[in-house]
Amino acid sequence: MSGLSIDKLSMRFDLPNGGSVQALKDVSLDLKAGELMSVLGPSGCGKTTLLNIVAGFLAPTDGVMELNGKRISGPDADRGMVFQQGALFEWMSVRENVGFGPSMKGMPKADKTEIVDHLLDVVGLQDFKEKAVYELSGGMQQRVALARCLANDPDVILMDEPLGALDALTREKMQGLVLKLWKETGKTIILITHSVEEALLLGERLIVMAPRPGRIHKEYRLPFAEMGVAADLREVKKHPDFAIKREEILEMIWDMEEEIMGRTEEST
Repeated sequence: MSGLSIDKLSMRFDLPNGGSVQALKDVSLDLKAGELMSVLGPSGCGKTTLLNIVAGFLAPTDGVMELNGKRISGPDADRGMVFQQGALFEWMSVRENVGFGPSMKGMPKADKTEIVDHLLDVVGLQDFKEKAVYELSGGMQQRVALARCLANDPDVILMDEPLGALDALTREKMQGLVLKLWKETGKTIILITHSVEEALLLGERLIVMAPRPGRIHKEYRLPFAEMGVAADLREVKKHPDFAIKREEILEMIWDMEEEIMGRTEEST
């Protein structure tokens, strides 16, 4: 099967005092190659835990994951991660950061240079390729992180709140870049976010997770990501269905947060 398959995935963290926390319980989903899925939910619903398991950084307590028919048992080049902070090598130039993966693979210099130059053109950083990372703005650093991830040519790109630390205008520009890269590369993308608007804009599939234990509460299939490829994102937000879905999901998450607060008060 081409794509990502997750079957009855569960994750329990055992505590030093003998207790445990059930972070995820029986999460199942199939993601076709080339799909863009956003994941949303209140704090503590296991969004990042799910992403780290798919990346291979954590081993689940139960369940099976397969990518293109191959079982996932740890980190691999077929999955690339973009973190909230770029996790870049600050002592390297932009060009060296983007070319790091190909260099580790022993790629010939001419081939690496071609790939790096192409990706820097795509993310609009060709004029900054010799700059050190610390000289760049936050938005530029995230563009470098995206280009570095793409340089490894993964099948799946995992994004953990990659735009959360950016100002509103830069964030909107980066949202447009994510859609452009998704459409041009055909990569499968899973994006974690706390922003309902961002989840609506960047998810042709949107998963809302519920906490304690973390599980899929509701799934949406949406037209806004496809619309955003060709249209101004501000115009997409004006679509009447966008506002309806935004309010529906906000109320859903608000109710979950209220329930969590109620449980906390009962336990104190």
